[in-house]
Amino acid sequence: MTAFELICALAQGATVGIVVSDPMIEPPGPTILYANAAFGRLVDRELDEIIGHSPRFMQGRETRRETLDAFHRALAAGERFHGYVTNYRGDATKYRAEVDCRPLRAADGRIENFVAFEREVIRRIGRPSVGAAGRYEPAVVSNDLLTGALRGLAIFEHV
Repeated sequence: MTAFELICALAQGATVGIVVSDPMIEPPGPTILYANAAFGRLVDRELDEIIGHSPRFMQGRETRRETLDAFHRALAAGERFHGYVTNYRGDATKYRAEVDCRPLRAADGRIENFVAFEREVIRRIGRPSVGAAGRYEPAVVSNDLLTGALRGLAIFEHV
């Protein structure tokens, strides 16, 4: 079983949005190869409107170029990207998303895919903790079994 197949199998019932794309990061890529139902709900689109398209469909007027450039640089270097972006749903409403994207490598070290975990976050009320992560908290808190596994992989944590 490949890493791609394993992620697809585990992601089905997850409450966190999970997307797997091909490794082509230059436009018009990357192309989404898999998205779970939670991601479809997050972006307010049917999965057949997501699969085969670039994640750029979520970008809009308030999506910061600096953040997208940092995301691109990380992927081009074969590194993890963890950050916060303003995205847009199918009905054009904006939301703030925490994105944790990582390369999936073949045994020879070549990047085969990228996997991204995405969840909606809201700005904390009151004085935020130090750093960008302290300004936001998940819009929905989940107790599903995958949450512990994601925590073990340091998903959504600055490392």
